[in-house]
Amino acid sequence: MEFNRSQGVLLHISSLASHGGIGDLGPAAHDFLGFLAAAKQHVWQVLPLGPTGYGNSPYAASSAFAGNQYLISLELLADWGWIDAARIAGLPGAGAYVDFNQVEQAKIPLLEEAADNFLERGARELARQWAEFEQFCRDQAAWLNDYAFYAELRRQLNTGAWTTWPEPLRRRDPDALAEVAAKHGGALAREQVLQFAFARQWSALREAAAGHAISMMGDTAIFVNFDSADVWTHPDLFELDAELKPTHVAGVPPDYFSPTGQRWGNPLYRWDVLEERGYEWWVHRIGRAVQLFDVVRLDHFRGFEAYWAIPAEEGTAINGKWTKGPGLKLFQALESALGPLPLVAEDLGLITPEVEELRLELKMPGMRVLQFGFGDKGAHIHLPHRFVRNTVAYTGTHDNDTTQGWWRTAGKAERAAVEAYVGPVNDRPAWPLIRAAAASTAELALAPAQDLLELGSEARMNTPAVAAGNWSWRAAAGCFTPELAARLAALVDVTDRDNDPLSAPEKEPV
Repeated sequence: MEFNRSQGVLLHISSLASHGGIGDLGPAAHDFLGFLAAAKQHVWQVLPLGPTGYGNSPYAASSAFAGNQYLISLELLADWGWIDAARIAGLPGAGAYVDFNQVEQAKIPLLEEAADNFLERGARELARQWAEFEQFCRDQAAWLNDYAFYAELRRQLNTGAWTTWPEPLRRRDPDALAEVAAKHGGALAREQVLQFAFARQWSALREAAAGHAISMMGDTAIFVNFDSADVWTHPDLFELDAELKPTHVAGVPPDYFSPTGQRWGNPLYRWDVLEERGYEWWVHRIGRAVQLFDVVRLDHFRGFEAYWAIPAEEGTAINGKWTKGPGLKLFQALESALGPLPLVAEDLGLITPEVEELRLELKMPGMRVLQFGFGDKGAHIHLPHRFVRNTVAYTGTHDNDTTQGWWRTAGKAERAAVEAYVGPVNDRPAWPLIRAAAASTAELALAPAQDLLELGSEARMNTPAVAAGNWSWRAAAGCFTPELAARLAALVDVTDRDNDPLSAPEKEPV
């Protein structure tokens, strides 16, 4: 798919300066839309929105379909009549940093209280919302009920992965599940209500974005977490043994940065079974993604052509092997079921001619990251003079250090290459690279919010292969100022990027 020439910002919802210690879908999100509109930005990119588990990574969600209840705004729930505003007044103020454990302890009980209030009074006092809830449950029944069981069982049993549950529940014995439903029906309904609240708030945000011609760009990881509702519900779609444990797991091979590679641990798909079933599960998954987002970035795109399969008993990725993925057949099935799809390929890392051929066959934009472009001549594919139009250009991504942080650790030769390319940066490289990306031929030019603010490594979102301390950056209250918006808007004007990316692409000048 081709996009119109546009510019945008990468900022995950959790990084907003919201009331309650973690960014959410409430007033701060709508205020950020106002900032983007004033800055003439037409893309807001977020990370995966699923419920986070161990390590709080959006890329290790407990469901490929559900929303993260941490991101639900209690302020909006109070506006809806689900909870008294006085009950949430004691939460940390906007922009306050609170770690994820404190968020769980302080916010989750209030969310559950609000959901219980809705279940108790909604049918009588909030008839319109109740009708919406009932329709939501019907529309999302393919995943919602199973997710509710999984989430409640995980809370009750508190044993970690579902493979440690009692055997009847591990195997989804109908009688065992019926007993859970009979004993804990209220708790299951509460999980459904929280998913409804998330969906309703997200829909309102997306509708507000559309009013400003801002497209919401989301992220879909190729693999799912082993400890997830998806694997528990559909074990036959994954490479599991008779004990329901993975036989092979995902990762990437050793490279210059990691001599043992990366062992991610996600179970691998049984692509033969998926193909026999018309890739139905993937149709549902991508269908859900395009319900939520205007544009979808496919993480680890190269895994659709070939993926690194590691025997589960191996402690590192060294002894994995490349295994063919579904390739074009999957995407043909998706487009046959869903129509043309607004997908972007995350094609970073070891990209073979076969991966590039698949992306080009699908007419899918790839990614370039300016931080990667200054190491040597082989890295120059990440510099604007090598871009083609069907590209999404970034200064950095959620996996990179901030541009300011990267500059502080860059070598002398790399710094010299930057200044040869963009001129003197006076130890402030972020905006020169933002301007370089905006001035390029790439259809979309995106920058992390941290680079707009010229923040250092303290604002880094994620360090790959490091398990702790990630995903926790929060923007300071009031940091997205009118002055910053005006600076961005001026850049948009001079680089001709004040366009809706999903409108008809511009014709090249004759």
